[in-house]
Amino acid sequence: MITAEFAKKRAWIAFGANLPSGVGAPLVTLRAAAARLAGPDVGLEACSRIYETPCFPAGAGPDYLNFAVGIRTALAPEALLARLHEIEAEFGRTRETRWAGRSLDLDLLAMEGEIRPDAEAVRGWIDLPVEDQRRRAPEELILPHPRIQDRAFMLIPFADLAPDWCHPVLGQTVAQMLAARPEAEKTAVKAVAGLEILVN
Repeated sequence: MITAEFAKKRAWIAFGANLPSGVGAPLVTLRAAAARLAGPDVGLEACSRIYETPCFPAGAGPDYLNFAVGIRTALAPEALLARLHEIEAEFGRTRETRWAGRSLDLDLLAMEGEIRPDAEAVRGWIDLPVEDQRRRAPEELILPHPRIQDRAFMLIPFADLAPDWCHPVLGQTVAQMLAARPEAEKTAVKAVAGLEILVN
């Protein structure tokens, strides 16, 4: 749904892949997915560097390629998430096993200061124990993404684009959340020289 309220909203999306898709290797898939996202109601403004990231959880598959994009969109958050799920499906993504390897993973990290469905629900998902995270997935949009503050592989690309964005529930910037992550986790996320996401 296109609404005037969201016509000029900024949003940030995390891209990741560690398995080939029908169009090729993960990098090929990621480039194609970024191009597929762009359109009359979604404008791509900026792209982070590309990073190689150990598979999460450890041992679940090959390393990932990750990056993030900043967009401006005329879509409401729920419609944008639906668009992301459509693109994932086009590139062979299935949701049969939680945290399994995937041909394409698109996560809506944040949309300016938007909160969905409310701050109490977001806080509940943020505080969910790890073992419950393995078993449970939200049935509705949780915004900001409830795992941003926990994952260097999300925060590092996000920091390339919007280090001063402030989490509307936690009250911390991307840079502050990233600084709080363990050094070993941050150094495991490595920029890949010579790779770019080209979108025209």
